[in-house]
Amino acid sequence: MNLPLHLGWLGALEAGLIALLVGALAYALFHVIAARARWAPGHAVGWACLAAVAVAAGIDIWHLFRMGVVKLESPVYARIALSKIHDADSLGIRVLMEVLGALVGVTLGWMFFHRRKP
Repeated sequence: MNLPLHLGWLGALEAGLIALLVGALAYALFHVIAARARWAPGHAVGWACLAAVAVAAGIDIWHLFRMGVVKLESPVYARIALSKIHDADSLGIRVLMEVLGALVGVTLGWMFFHRRKP
């Protein structure tokens, strides 16, 4: 998504807010799908959570997983791998904020759509 986010905690909060919007939109989409397919509300919430986390935090989760699994055997390879990651120092907190933002966004979407029931 190539958004110019800040570094550190401010960038993590920005990423979390973007993930919150993605989560709310994902629940809105799956709420419509669930209504047409006559799913239980839990199915819409579950699929929306999965989709929101995959969209909002997918690439950062992949970078975090890859950095933990791939053996970086030389400092050159480590520098190359870290240069491809935006703000590698705060990658963990950014992943945490993105996942929390996506889940909170789905929750807020669920609260919004189920508050208006007659």
